[in-house]
Amino acid sequence: MDVVTTHGPAEVLLDEPGAPAFLLVLTHGSNGGVEAPDLLAVRDAALALGGAVARVTQPFRLAGRRAPGSAAKQDEAWLEVIGALRRRFGDDVPLVQGGRSNGARVACRTAAEAGAAGVVALAFPLRPLRNPDRTRVDELRSAGVEVLVVNGDRDPFGVPDAADAAEVAVLAGERHDLKRDPAAVGSAAEPWLRRWAGSRGRAARPVRTGGP
Repeated sequence: MDVVTTHGPAEVLLDEPGAPAFLLVLTHGSNGGVEAPDLLAVRDAALALGGAVARVTQPFRLAGRRAPGSAAKQDEAWLEVIGALRRRFGDDVPLVQGGRSNGARVACRTAAEAGAAGVVALAFPLRPLRNPDRTRVDELRSAGVEVLVVNGDRDPFGVPDAADAAEVAVLAGERHDLKRDPAAVGSAAEPWLRRWAGSRGRAARPVRTGGP
């Protein structure tokens, strides 16, 4: 599912059951991709609960850039991708959006406008490494929906406080990449995603759309 946004094309990889209980839309960090271990672990947890999962490669990454550029342009492109997914799945399927690092910031900033029911924020980068006195906590607090944060206790960007989100799961021994034990990331997300799963999970049928 290639989506042409105002700021360039985005690519969406879909895993979808026949009648999804919810739609989880995930995206990457600034210089990463949608195959990150923590994203895949959360994807698997959602699929086991009968959700559809869309992993979005944003326009700046498809263009080969490591820096996302303007937050306003990034958010605008993200909302256009969400709009395309909404048209595909319908407004009656609950939307949960999330991502890792910079992707978690995008998901928080756009949650209210996207009509999301919740946000999964993996490795939320609380403080810029080059300016540790600055905090991005307002992006968490102003999401307008409940946010689950999953961070490692050794993350050099810092760890949000318990009061900064609906739930903050801190994983021992993990750094910013959350790749030491991806299964623990999925386990942290699973109970929170379950609220949208209904009474049963459904087996998902992987679908690869877009790209070569």
